[in-house]
Amino acid sequence: MEKNPDKQKLLTIEEVAAILRVSYRTVVRYIESGRLRASKIGVWRIKQSDLDDFLHQTSNVKKKKKT
Repeated sequence: MEKNPDKQKLLTIEEVAAILRVSYRTVVRYIESGRLRASKIGVWRIKQSDLDDFLHQTSNVKKKKKT
C-alpha cells in the first residue's frame, strides 16, 4: 500500500498540548479563539502543518529584512 504524500498527520489536542508543553485547556482556547486551526472529526484534530503555522506565527524570532 503506497502512502499519499498529500496526507498529513492529524494530531489530538493531547498530542499538541504535549508538544507545546501547555495544558489541554490552553490548546482548546487557541482553537476556539481561531489562533490554531483544527477540524472537529468526532473530536478535535489538528494538522501538523497547522501546528507548524501556529508556531511560526507566534514565534518571537524576527526574520532579517532584505536590504
